[in-house]
Amino acid sequence: MRFSESWLREWVNPAVDTETLSHQLSMAGLEVDSVSPAAPDFNGVVVGLVTALEQHPDADKLRVAQVDVNGDESLQIVCGAKNVAEGMRVPVAIVGAVLPGDFKIKKAKLRGVQSLGMICSASELGLADSSDGIMPLPADAPLGTDFREYLNLDDTCIEVDLTPDRADCFGLIGVARDVSAIHRCEFIDAAGDHVTEAQVDDVIPVELRAEEACPRYLGRVIKGIDATAETPLWMQERLRRGEIRSLGPVIDVTNYVLLELGQPMHGFDLDKLSGGIHVRMAEQGEELVLLDGDTVQLRDDTLVIADDKQALAMAGIMGGESSAVTDTTSNILLEAAFFNPLAISGKSRSYGKHTDSSHRFERGVDPQLQRRAIERATELLLEICGGQPGPVIEEMAAGFDKSPAAIQLRSSRVERLLGVSVDAESIEQILTHLGMQLEANGEGWMVMPPSWRFDISIEADLIEEIGRIYGYDNIPSRRGQMSAAMALEPEANYALDEAKSLLVARDYQEVISYSFIDKGKASKLDPEGERILLANPISADMSTMRPTLWGGLLTAAAYNKARQQERIRIFETGLRFLKQDNEIKQEKCLSGLVNGAVSDEQWGDASRVADFYDIKADVEALLDVAGAGEEFSFVAGSHPALYPGQTARIEKNGELVGWVGLLHPQLEKTFDMSGKTWLFELNLEVLQQGSIPAFEPLTKFPSIRRDFAIVVNADVSWADIQAEIRKSSPEIVREILLFDVYTGENVESGTKSLALALILQDYSKTLTLEEVQSATEQVLEALESRFAAKLRD
Repeated sequence: MRFSESWLREWVNPAVDTETLSHQLSMAGLEVDSVSPAAPDFNGVVVGLVTALEQHPDADKLRVAQVDVNGDESLQIVCGAKNVAEGMRVPVAIVGAVLPGDFKIKKAKLRGVQSLGMICSASELGLADSSDGIMPLPADAPLGTDFREYLNLDDTCIEVDLTPDRADCFGLIGVARDVSAIHRCEFIDAAGDHVTEAQVDDVIPVELRAEEACPRYLGRVIKGIDATAETPLWMQERLRRGEIRSLGPVIDVTNYVLLELGQPMHGFDLDKLSGGIHVRMAEQGEELVLLDGDTVQLRDDTLVIADDKQALAMAGIMGGESSAVTDTTSNILLEAAFFNPLAISGKSRSYGKHTDSSHRFERGVDPQLQRRAIERATELLLEICGGQPGPVIEEMAAGFDKSPAAIQLRSSRVERLLGVSVDAESIEQILTHLGMQLEANGEGWMVMPPSWRFDISIEADLIEEIGRIYGYDNIPSRRGQMSAAMALEPEANYALDEAKSLLVARDYQEVISYSFIDKGKASKLDPEGERILLANPISADMSTMRPTLWGGLLTAAAYNKARQQERIRIFETGLRFLKQDNEIKQEKCLSGLVNGAVSDEQWGDASRVADFYDIKADVEALLDVAGAGEEFSFVAGSHPALYPGQTARIEKNGELVGWVGLLHPQLEKTFDMSGKTWLFELNLEVLQQGSIPAFEPLTKFPSIRRDFAIVVNADVSWADIQAEIRKSSPEIVREILLFDVYTGENVESGTKSLALALILQDYSKTLTLEEVQSATEQVLEALESRFAAKLRD
């Protein structure tokens, strides 16, 4: 919201300078983004009158004007503008003047004719980006008056960045109320409360077909206007300082009311309408040519203003070209409506048509402001264009009542929440200046908020108003008193930071993705789970809470693959969301993805694509961080998102803690992936219970290695064999190594050969051959008993 400071001071004029006023607005919650001059710096420009005009003797495109600048003195000025005319009052830069850009006006000769100044356009004075000709001034502009003084160009423009709850300050009247409350000074309603009597009986029927989206609609017919009339310069200037271009009196008046009161309005050419007005939802695919010339295909969720034949405007966003007011318009229909913010929210963005009107309607407009806006616009329009107004037409949905409810405000509660005592008189003054009605009672007051403050509904809202107007900088800073107790994290807890550092050291990169993904992709990643849908998603492809972190990792990987990144190793920590027993459960997970080569291309080693055992090694390293790696096991399993036969469950003492495996080929297409993509996911809550490492002294006695090969069925896993050896072997067996797996000649079909190594060592003595042989035989007997293992010759 950008406005002129001088305009604001017509409503409320505290005895403070611009800098102080800006600071006070920011501290009251209306953050000031910028304070800028209303016009660039220039001097030496005065109001002049063109008294005579003749053709330049040596130039067809130039004319010689005689310009009176003080009633006595006439200057000869050569001018090339087509619109300059005798009797026209204009801004004149006299000799010695300095225009924007440090352009100095000097005596000059143009094609042999002396020129003693320059007749200026709005763009030359920095008041417009471009101009078609000389800037015309009103006929009553006083000759010789300094132009800056005449238009009050030493004014400043203040721009405030409003939070969504302060929609009332999208009109200057709302800002003025806050300034009045801050200074407890007089608030002058500069817009007045004028009511125009009807001069004609013309009305137009209005039908509300979408009462929930538009419960209130007002209109007024005005006949016989002069649409070619010139918008007063004072109004054009206020619009310019509010960053709105002058486009003709009807549009200018509606925009002026927009800035002044915060109510968006629109004017239709009455003679272009067919029948009555219908406020309805658009038909799917219905076409509408907008005021900017674009043709839009409307959706059936879009509210429109229509006549009996066609849609006329996108409600609350932009009018249509077919009913637009032009220079030939003589009869108009003014409209002012209350649109439900939910009916307008997001529509302008979806059509790419964000406007001043949609910005206000999306945040909410005072539901009781429409009649006043119609009356104010009528008053201004009749003053500029003339015409005969009809009666105000109003249609309102049955039961529509936006009257706020009274709120109990307790004086004790004010001090408790603000931490400072505010006297009763100050509270009453603040709330009264903000437009609220108070009735004292035993505990404090019953407060009735005004209709424009629909953001106030509970006691805390009122206390917030008191706090911001009282001044946050007037509330003393106090440190909260609390007892600090050092809480040591259990040493056995899983060290997530250490796990992240480990992955980074293993050439992974951390990513952060959204917690919501596409519903279809969520169903494919977790088809058996129940979807958790968002009520108001950011977009259609972010409508579901993620059941696994793989969705975000795959999206990030596909994005990088599309940009020629062939080797991807990424991980993420975050929450996954599951629905169990009608409740939403959140689980913190650590997930990773590997795609492409094991290592970067180099001359010293042949490049190869990562396989199951590469990512399994990374997961095992992560599990070792928990300090109890031997408690975890990898068990063949099946997961709907992973490829059968290349998938493993990760278990801790039989409890599922995660998954590792190859992305299913069907999901490769879904996520636009190519090449083998390996995934893992660990439930950090289960990993949290780790174990504390214990020191064992090093032994000075030598270790002994025994190698042997066994033949077992092909479906026997190494994890089971390893577990059985640990269980059955004596204490002197320190390590178990698998150094070869063989299937082929000399091995029966359906079996495999595993070459093992046992590392044996004692802490107190050197092992004897008999002890080593006994331990080896004990291991072989256990394997034969459990797996029918045979020693291979």
